Amino acid sequence: MSAAGARVAVVLKGWPRLSETFIAQEIAGLEARGVALEIWSLRRPTDKTLHPVHERVVARTVYLPEYLKDDPRRVFAGWRASRRLPGYAAARKKFLADLRRDPTANRIRRWGQALVLAAELPQSVDRLYAHFLHTPASVTRYAAALRGLPWSVSAHAKDIWTSEPWEVRDKLADCAWLVTCTNVGLQRLKELAPQPKKLRLVYHGLDLAHLPSPPPMRPRRDGSDPHDPVVVLSVGRKVEKKGYDDLLDALAALPRALNWRFEHIGAGGLSDQLKARAASLGIADRCVWLGGQPQQAVFAALARADLFVLASKRAADGDQDGLPNVLMEAAHQGLPVVSTQAAAIGEFIEDGESGLLVPPGAPGDLGAGLARMIADPDLRQSLARRAGEVVRTRFSYDAGVDWIAASLGQHPSASARAAE
Repeated sequence: MSAAGARVAVVLKGWPRLSETFIAQEIAGLEARGVALEIWSLRRPTDKTLHPVHERVVARTVYLPEYLKDDPRRVFAGWRASRRLPGYAAARKKFLADLRRDPTANRIRRWGQALVLAAELPQSVDRLYAHFLHTPASVTRYAAALRGLPWSVSAHAKDIWTSEPWEVRDKLADCAWLVTCTNVGLQRLKELAPQPKKLRLVYHGLDLAHLPSPPPMRPRRDGSDPHDPVVVLSVGRKVEKKGYDDLLDALAALPRALNWRFEHIGAGGLSDQLKARAASLGIADRCVWLGGQPQQAVFAALARADLFVLASKRAADGDQDGLPNVLMEAAHQGLPVVSTQAAAIGEFIEDGESGLLVPPGAPGDLGAGLARMIADPDLRQSLARRAGEVVRTRFSYDAGVDWIAASLGQHPSASARAAE
């Protein structure tokens, strides 16, 4: 796919990360389609385990200095080399214009990381591609200007909703093309884009060839047996937008006659608060907190569960989900879904047809949906069957990665036309 010897530099906030399986899946898919990649990460990983998909990626990884003070010699060498590049004046002008509107240490750090990236990029790299429209795209934009290379970006969720409009406009004006994974995100970005034709909707989808088969049959638990409770599972980071405070309130309000056990997989800063909340609600003995887990453990949990729930909502700072891949993974594994009408979840789940959706931030409605699903195995089975069909037919991983691979593999002068 790539021209002989040509490579694409993929700029990420952190690599590898357990919570961003969709990025690893895309990178592995691009490599399988012949796109030669190298990964430039703005920070080192903190997760202690990997998913199998990470092990399929062969691209070399380079870690930029996360904080400029930690490696001043490398930053200074990057500045000395970059200031001799033909694009230095133009890139510096972009940075200074941004700094006037955003006079923060983080802005200066982005510039310093870009100087190192531009100085150390091999000559074989003929384009850059960033995941996330906020910090990674800033570093990529400056580095691309320094080196005179085209760049593209994949936007997801928080980066769309919490970035300043002026900065989004400038990035959309400069990039060759942008892909985003939800229609609601696409419409938001089109409102800000000087050239909306540069933007394209590409759902993440699932790489079905590398996923375990769904369990052939699930128990028909209905919550009536205290020795065999219905297993309610959620997978997601313990952050405000995932709505775990609402979910715990909903679980605590379930009818006493229903027997259930809640399992959670995911790391995050709200761990202690959520455990304390479960204890104060009197349901701590029914809640199992498993922490961050590799993909094998996630699919093992999906196989033993009866029901999947995600209580997404908009956080106070504007952050919200896009279309969480874990919902599609749950559906692929034959699990029924209870979730909310937040963000782009309705682009996948149709209420009453392929799952149950309730208003975000409404524990009472969420509890009613959970109670209905827990007590009715026939309903769970019918909704799960339809959701699985939707995953297999409407959310094509291959089509999206094929388009990105073709666009990254084009000659740089043709990249802008790829989005039309």
